[in-house]
Amino acid sequence: MSTASRWKTPEKVHYIKSPEQADSAEMGGITDNVTAILKAVEAEGDAAVRRFSQKFDQADVEVLEVSDEDIQRAYDQFDPQSLEDSKFAIAQVRAFAERQLATMQPLDVETLPGVHLGHRIIPIQTIGCYVPGGRYPLYSAPIMSIVPAVVAGCQEIVACLPPNTHETMFALCHLAGAHRIFRIGGAQAIAAMAYGTESVPATDKIVGPGNAFVNEAKRQVFGTVGIDQLAGPSEIFTIADESANARVIAADLLAQAEHDVHTRVGLATTSTRLAEQTLAAIDTQLATLSTRETAGEAWKRQGQIVVCEDRATLIDYANFMATEHLQIHAVDAHEMARQIHNYGSVFIGEQASVVYSDKCCGTNHTLPTMAAARYTGGLWVGTYVKVCTHQWMAAEGVQTVAPKAVRQSLSEGMEGHARAAALRLYPDAHDRILNGDIPKT
Repeated sequence: MSTASRWKTPEKVHYIKSPEQADSAEMGGITDNVTAILKAVEAEGDAAVRRFSQKFDQADVEVLEVSDEDIQRAYDQFDPQSLEDSKFAIAQVRAFAERQLATMQPLDVETLPGVHLGHRIIPIQTIGCYVPGGRYPLYSAPIMSIVPAVVAGCQEIVACLPPNTHETMFALCHLAGAHRIFRIGGAQAIAAMAYGTESVPATDKIVGPGNAFVNEAKRQVFGTVGIDQLAGPSEIFTIADESANARVIAADLLAQAEHDVHTRVGLATTSTRLAEQTLAAIDTQLATLSTRETAGEAWKRQGQIVVCEDRATLIDYANFMATEHLQIHAVDAHEMARQIHNYGSVFIGEQASVVYSDKCCGTNHTLPTMAAARYTGGLWVGTYVKVCTHQWMAAEGVQTVAPKAVRQSLSEGMEGHARAAALRLYPDAHDRILNGDIPKT
């Protein structure tokens, strides 16, 4: 794929349904508002957090931290079956994260005689997990951000949730492994975890999705702390051949569309018949969907169905979209997956619904959006560790490396570097360099 094609729709496609033009005005004012919130929390701490909680969440929160009694009350409210299902999801996410971590190994290697190099896998000490509120109590949200931090070995895991979140979410944060839980939402939560307050510890890295204010706050505090990524509205795209089932595709697209009216959903196919059947199936299923007010608006705004001339164009279109969730419904789905390199997570074959990953199968559902899949993957256990290099040298290694470092340093006009390098070879390195007595090998 050419560089230009990253931004230009591939040729040989035509739309059965096009998305509406995005309304950029909706983002107006967010940047300045978030900046003001961050500055206030940095300067005033808990007082500013409480003020913004009252302003934005209509919540008068005197004690920001969730107590042991609060957590027990949250457990008491949990439906037993939902609790067991959540434990299943935690076990699955933990098992997959443990296997991912096992692929990351420390390294010690002697690249030349006496030159020893390597790296260590070091857990990030303090992690801040933002758990979004929203239309539904998303039980999977704290599981996806907290469990990998536990597996990675992070020493302190802090969770922040909007104060009006359903109380059962406190139990889920505790069950997933959070050490401290706070009733703080929005940009003020990101500020509290970035700068620290009287109640909230400053963290080293902040992870987890949120609304536009949370996203902008993460962007602005990056550098003071690390962040996982900047997440936009959810996305799903299905690529399919004539063997696919329109009813199944429609159900999967609408499942994601009910997240938010800004969700991006779409189908690209080589079959005009399938495209038209899917369009009809979406209309039919929306008529009886209890969340149709949200899902229908998302489909109206962002939904698209594209017909591609051939299989190669279908693969190009998938790479062009670089979508968060990519479903492949085709007779050669595994082979097609191997030819696509831009996606957050790929769901191979009709049986692999995005919903399974969203909830409980074990892969992480916090994934890159807005075409960020062109350069990054999603949240995983590696997000919570640092790969830090080390080196040590024996005398024979210094004999090999030092002369080259001296010569390079002098070529660059960096005499201090040359002296430091040469000192390991000669006690009189300073005089040697002044006299031009530079080692030749």
